[in-house]
Amino acid sequence: MYKKILLPTDGSECAEKAARHAIIIAGQNNAELVVLNVLETHSLAGLPVEDFTSKVNEVFRREGIDALERVSQIFKDMSREKGFVRGIKVTLKTEEGHPADMILKIVDDENIDLVVMGASGKHAMERFLVGSVTEKVFRHAKCPVLAVH
Repeated sequence: MYKKILLPTDGSECAEKAARHAIIIAGQNNAELVVLNVLETHSLAGLPVEDFTSKVNEVFRREGIDALERVSQIFKDMSREKGFVRGIKVTLKTEEGHPADMILKIVDDENIDLVVMGASGKHAMERFLVGSVTEKVFRHAKCPVLAVH
């Protein structure tokens, strides 16, 4: 049923739970899994101290790499436990921009059939803000979205 599944990750606990679901669904459908981390750097553009902005960008990049590596490790662990995920193609991507906008762009550009993502991100405050990433993706994606809590 699904040929290409998008797994956005920010390294949060919900994102890691979503990874397990996405891997199982990909295995059951012999689907490609695209794992995406979006570096949200636009909020730093107006800061007056360039050195500070550069250091914060580097921290965000490292966190993004760590999030992708965690998903890779979950995939390896599940491959050992459940043989059916061994033949799954996994693509790791990093993009810059607003997370919801980039997720929706990837959905369109990559012909994604299903998005599997955490119900909330790294920051608990996100749940209280109107227009959270998960809500925006849920409302605007042109494919099914599975939000994992």
